[in-house]
Amino acid sequence: MNASWQNTADERLKTILNSLVEHLHDFLRDVEPTLDEWMQGLQFLTATGQKCDDVRQEFILLSDILGVSMLVDAINNRKPQGATESTVLGPFHMVDSPARELGADISLDGNGTPCVVAGQVRSLDGTPLAGALVDVWQANGDGLYDVQQPDKQPALNLRGLFTTDDKGRYWLRSVVPRHYPVPTDGPVGDLLRASQRHAYRPAHIHFIAGAQGHHPVTTHMFLDGSRYLDSDAVFAVKNELIRSIVVINDEARAAEFGVQVPFHLIEFDIVLDPATQQPVELS
Repeated sequence: MNASWQNTADERLKTILNSLVEHLHDFLRDVEPTLDEWMQGLQFLTATGQKCDDVRQEFILLSDILGVSMLVDAINNRKPQGATESTVLGPFHMVDSPARELGADISLDGNGTPCVVAGQVRSLDGTPLAGALVDVWQANGDGLYDVQQPDKQPALNLRGLFTTDDKGRYWLRSVVPRHYPVPTDGPVGDLLRASQRHAYRPAHIHFIAGAQGHHPVTTHMFLDGSRYLDSDAVFAVKNELIRSIVVINDEARAAEFGVQVPFHLIEFDIVLDPATQQPVELS
């Protein structure tokens, strides 16, 4: 069978196709699907593609709940010790997050408990990274993203692109994240139900951070004490990314962020590895 790819000019493509066919055929010989099961599999993949649109990527969701996304992430993001760990992108990222001023409130619908999210972006040696970009997005107090409720939530709700100050700091106002289910109204939801798996993700906020001369990182901040930290439907939790939320009564700190006491604060520093850093082997 693999002889059919021998004229493939792209050597990397040839390698991928050879391995794909070999492992796929091994899988079929192992499970020996019936003709009905084979057809059901094709129909499932067809339905997965049909569920995709400009704001919904069912194939990413399928990759997530199969653990494939996290494996690909681990292969491609071998971080040196001390750098912020990466995790999955998720199906609801938007490249055109709006640029916002430091301290801006990204919760345009006010749905959720108000909080401040703040941190510093640093290089691996501790140097603050001024002018770093921090892309932030999350779900609202109902556990839903703006693109899931286009008729209810304001456009670009709970999204923002921030630029760190001269000390590498960023801060913004948002709402306390909560746990929520991944979309279950498509074929991925059918698969979760058939396998009796829950669809929930622990409370989290998404981040992409980057700075000149450094590798960018796609990551989450997970909220300590949230349900499903030990059974995330997409296997994305890493202990290094869990942070606590604290109630602050210090008026001086409140003045820094332009809020009143008491207020909820989540601190999440991000450490980027220099682009010259050699990749780390997986153990």
